[in-house]
Amino acid sequence: MPDKKILVLNKQQIQQKIDRMAYQVLEDNLDEDDIIIAGILPRGNFVAERLKLILDGIAPFKSKLITLDLDKNSSSLKAKINVDIEECTNKVIILVDDVLSSGKTLAYGLGVFLDVPLKKMRTLVLIDRNHKIFPIATDFTGIALSTVLKEHVDVVLNEPGEEDAVYLR
Repeated sequence: MPDKKILVLNKQQIQQKIDRMAYQVLEDNLDEDDIIIAGILPRGNFVAERLKLILDGIAPFKSKLITLDLDKNSSSLKAKINVDIEECTNKVIILVDDVLSSGKTLAYGLGVFLDVPLKKMRTLVLIDRNHKIFPIATDFTGIALSTVLKEHVDVVLNEPGEEDAVYLR
């Protein structure tokens, strides 16, 4: 029997959520000259790319996109970043992922920047499942979704042949 998928957000609704979060990021950083948007690979980076595109059209500040490649299955922080970490010194960092479930991925993402003096760090997720086991809170959330642990959230972004959507199965 195939998994039953429930549509949570369609393409238009995803875009509306990202648009709204972009305006929230703008309001939070009006006095800044530039910010860094750090997308967690793979789908967090897709959200980050869309966020940057919107901010480039509405914000007076410059935004730079960087990517974080985290080993989410490791028991210790193992991460690769596509820039020299010193470029983040005294900057505003917006850490972006698609789904916040346990909080481990965002905790690892925050860990990348622990030894760098920052102006401020904010977190942004498209979906917050509210199943945190780490003390992680999001600053900007597309939608908070109450689910049971056995359910899975599928975020489909930039998939060939598929329309962007969020499903619960």
